[in-house]
Amino acid sequence: MKLLRTIDPDLLPVEKRDTLTLRQAARAVVFDDDKNVALLHVQKGGYYKLPGGGMESGEDLITAVKRECLEEIGCAIDVDQEIGMTVEYRKKFNVKQESYCYLAHVVGSKGMPEFTEGERADGFVSLWIPLEEAIRLVSESNTEDYQGQFIIPRDLVILREAKNIMEKTQS
Repeated sequence: MKLLRTIDPDLLPVEKRDTLTLRQAARAVVFDDDKNVALLHVQKGGYYKLPGGGMESGEDLITAVKRECLEEIGCAIDVDQEIGMTVEYRKKFNVKQESYCYLAHVVGSKGMPEFTEGERADGFVSLWIPLEEAIRLVSESNTEDYQGQFIIPRDLVILREAKNIMEKTQS
């Protein structure tokens, strides 16, 4: 899968990067029938993010992204194509996170998200908005939240690449 961006604000040396614990995650830019995309507002952190998260034991990437979307946006999805991947070096958590990103669409009707206790505590709210608005909201997010400082640039590059893909397929 195409590498979209590496995020390493601490500029870790290669030998330190090699000691980090690998976390693999799957994310999606999900379109509904009205051509709106799913976005999560993390109210406590003051930023927006795409649905998705870490793979559980025994899961492949597609299974993980489908599960995460069902949990976070209340929708079954079909994956249409790859967008690309990002790599984040999160020194504070001693983690190297690889996020594999997909274009997807809703299958059936939209349901209600089933946020975890932590997500509810962070004030997660799911939204369905036009792609341009999602790009604007993510790009204008400003947070002191440690995770948000990785999520914002990661999801911004994913959304912009999704827009590029959509424009190419429509022309």
